[in-house]
Amino acid sequence: ARCLIRAVLKKREYGSKYTQNNFITAVRAMNEFCLKPSDLEQLRKIRRRSPHDDTEAFTVFLRSDVEAKALDVWGSPEALARERKLRKVVEQEYQENIYRNQQLLKEYKDFWGNTKPRSNVRATFLQGPGKVVMVAICINGLNFFFKLLAWVYTGSASMFSEAIHSLADTCNQALLALGISQSVRNPDAVHPYGFSNMRYIASLISGVGIFMMGAGLSWYHGIMGLLHPQQMESLLWAYCILAGSLVSEGATLLVAINEIKKSAREHGISFYEYVMQSRDPSTNVVLLEDAAAVLGVIMAASCMGLTSLTGNPYYDSLGSLGVGTLLGAVSAFLIYTNTEALIGRSIQAEHVQKLTEFLENDPAVRAIHDVKATDLGLSKVRFKAEVDFDGRVVTRSYLEKQDIDQILNEIQLVKTSEDLENFMLKHGENIIDTLGAEVDRLEKELKQRNPEVRHVDLEIL
Repeated sequence: ARCLIRAVLKKREYGSKYTQNNFITAVRAMNEFCLKPSDLEQLRKIRRRSPHDDTEAFTVFLRSDVEAKALDVWGSPEALARERKLRKVVEQEYQENIYRNQQLLKEYKDFWGNTKPRSNVRATFLQGPGKVVMVAICINGLNFFFKLLAWVYTGSASMFSEAIHSLADTCNQALLALGISQSVRNPDAVHPYGFSNMRYIASLISGVGIFMMGAGLSWYHGIMGLLHPQQMESLLWAYCILAGSLVSEGATLLVAINEIKKSAREHGISFYEYVMQSRDPSTNVVLLEDAAAVLGVIMAASCMGLTSLTGNPYYDSLGSLGVGTLLGAVSAFLIYTNTEALIGRSIQAEHVQKLTEFLENDPAVRAIHDVKATDLGLSKVRFKAEVDFDGRVVTRSYLEKQDIDQILNEIQLVKTSEDLENFMLKHGENIIDTLGAEVDRLEKELKQRNPEVRHVDLEIL
């Protein structure tokens, strides 16, 4: 028994016979051994079955044949090493030239203007969050202009706060528009997961801007009004402008509410959950800013009314402080929700459970571990899991596509350890290819059943 155990545990020393079974593709043969396509034409070609049903078989070569051909072409290993080093230097110079050309092209575009059409960006601002933001920019810009005129005419601290409030909203919504235009850019080599988080970044900066510009200036003006009270002129025009602002801000608020209701129904969640989870940060900012604007207008009008009734300017200054506090609360909420999203927030537990159950119900999967489903923004989800595959099911899937009689004949021809090794290497590699095809199948089905899942990373245990 001890001899048997030692025989089983004895480490196998693989020699040249084992390495001769290694295959190499034509591209790797030309890159690693500095060969030409004409050099490979004389070598033995082996047709490999692809693990994918929709992909044709491909041709590979024996590594030992490629190595021998490389020595025949270059004469010695030293000459081959020198050629590799020379090609590496040429490749580096080529990459440097590409970089210089890209810089020159960028300077050219900066000088003459980039005329490349961006129809997808224009279309973004004609519907959904882009439309809401553009409407808000137009309305808040007009409100700022008229409120500024009313403040110059009346000297009201509350009216000054409202003018600053509208200016802050206009600037922040312009920033949101920039974030939306950047978020629809296609992924590239530097940003493989795209730019969808640009909306969260723009909303976060917007929240900080509201706090600094809106709340800060409103508090400052309110405090100065308390320390140095001044009598105000006629407030009739101020009331008219506030009434117009209330109507316009209310209209923008209704546009944002309708857009969020529509999106919430599409996601199957409530209006409150959609806002709290910051599913659409751009529309969220418009909603909260316009809600604060409507409340701010009511607050400013009330305090100005008390001032006109009592003749006491302190009420107007208190209104300015109230508007500043309201803006501070809105900015704090925006900063919190967008920071949570940028950190890498998981999707709802029920949705994660749904994705996990789909994988666990597949016959090829034995168990699922370490599941992570991260919200990338704009209803895009990255799903990652460690999958324990059932080796018997995978092997059976491979055998279903094979000629069993032919495999049986191959087994009967196995007489030596070398024959057994060749047999196991051939079918073992094919089974690994089948496992890879199973992973691709699961990833494809997961995306088809759940369109919001854009990136799937399944790790094999």
